[in-house]
Amino acid sequence: MTTAAPTRSGLPDGFTVAVRDDVRVLEHGRVLVGGSPTRVARLSTAGAVLVDGHRLVVADQASRVLADRLLASNLAAPDLRSVDPVHPGDLTVVVPVHERVDGLDRLLGRLGSSLPVVVVDDGSDAGDAVADVARRHGARLLVLPDNRGPAAARNAGLWTAATPYVAFVDSDVTADAETLLGLCRHFADPRVGATAPRVRGETHAAQVRWFQRYDALACALDLGARASLVRPGSQVSWLPAACLVVRRSDVCGVGGFDEQLRVAEDVDLVWRLVAGGLRVRYDADFVVGHESRATWTSWLGRKAYYGTGGAVLAQRHGADMVCAVTSPVFAVAAAALLAQRRWSAPVAAAATCVTAARVHRSLPLEEGRTTEAARLAALGLVSTVSQTAQLVLRHWWPAAAVAALFSRRARRTVLAAVVVDALLTPCPPGVGRLGATAARRLDDLAYGGGLWYGALRARSARALRIRVIGRRRAGRRARPAGSGCPGRDGRRSRPTGRARSCDRVRPSG
Repeated sequence: MTTAAPTRSGLPDGFTVAVRDDVRVLEHGRVLVGGSPTRVARLSTAGAVLVDGHRLVVADQASRVLADRLLASNLAAPDLRSVDPVHPGDLTVVVPVHERVDGLDRLLGRLGSSLPVVVVDDGSDAGDAVADVARRHGARLLVLPDNRGPAAARNAGLWTAATPYVAFVDSDVTADAETLLGLCRHFADPRVGATAPRVRGETHAAQVRWFQRYDALACALDLGARASLVRPGSQVSWLPAACLVVRRSDVCGVGGFDEQLRVAEDVDLVWRLVAGGLRVRYDADFVVGHESRATWTSWLGRKAYYGTGGAVLAQRHGADMVCAVTSPVFAVAAAALLAQRRWSAPVAAAATCVTAARVHRSLPLEEGRTTEAARLAALGLVSTVSQTAQLVLRHWWPAAAVAALFSRRARRTVLAAVVVDALLTPCPPGVGRLGATAARRLDDLAYGGGLWYGALRARSARALRIRVIGRRRAGRRARPAGSGCPGRDGRRSRPTGRARSCDRVRPSG
């Protein structure tokens, strides 16, 4: 167990990291391939010994630096069993609420009395009922005189809290104290500023409707079953504030939530934390529930509302808000597939071969390099096909719909995208393939419609762009021994003799 108190200077002794289960460990532990975006790290002999058994325990400066680099490259995740529990008195739960009295009652009942709770009534018409629920559960109540939005309500609770950690939990979420305190263990890493659990859909209705059944298994806030570092352009690029646990000093340091925003305020906060050099982690081992909407119109309306936030994020964060990220070679492959010509398949195959050749040159492998390069390139092609189908069906569907009115090729493209998406997207258990496909298409129509509405209202197409990323020169060949990985401030960190290289491979977006 960890005994040393974490400081901003580095990971404490006893802190343990584990190589992610989706990372390939090659050459007897000397090479790690995986993460998001895909990276390749070649360890020195001493470094491979430290990561023996796919786990590394911080015991000295060398292991501390190596563990930090593996976390920063998303090749490893913390093993929270190595961290001491957080005292309940160090965490304040802030619950913003507007009218949802039943949900508030359910949440406070689940939280129990072990944690200090601040309920912020954001101008509810049912203020007396909210006050009664808060009083009955022993929660502190703050009342805003008018409805100012979730960002302002969360900030009001944030400024009031005096604990080092704060958990923001919406009133339509069910979470318990054990989950929130467990997430706080991530703050043993002094560079972590925020963390969040997996959010699964649920309903408490007596009669479950078809869209609620789908939402319970494919919630829009569900970011998957794999823990990850959160940053723009990665597999998990944002976190919802429906349940978000933060280090209070870090969030206060960036000014809290932007109260001018009523949508995407959570993504904006996460990206500002990341831009400030902090780590944000998603931990799917912890799960909370999120109440599904009661009607299908409100269900779709919420998704469209989420879509309108794209324009705001594009204005504030530039290239971080894009519909897709890809490499130049696979951008050509995607364009060729959309053209639907006889040469389309050969061009896509050639793009895959070119990518395999480039990845082959950059892989620091002594054996099996060709096989690994081919595997990464094939995964890149699959990712490109899937991403292109999503562009057609979700982000760019208004343009695709107009084109389909006048072009047979465009109609074939839309149909092909539906088939590809159905084949590559797992069907939620308990939901039929036809029903899941129909619900997914409605989801896409609502979100994409909101995205385009927001872009038109902002008179900017920034949120509709794709980002094409070229290869870095350093990626052509493995870096020399001891070159290190990018540090927290973007500069190269000093060599340690443990991690010889940490090169990013871009077989796809």
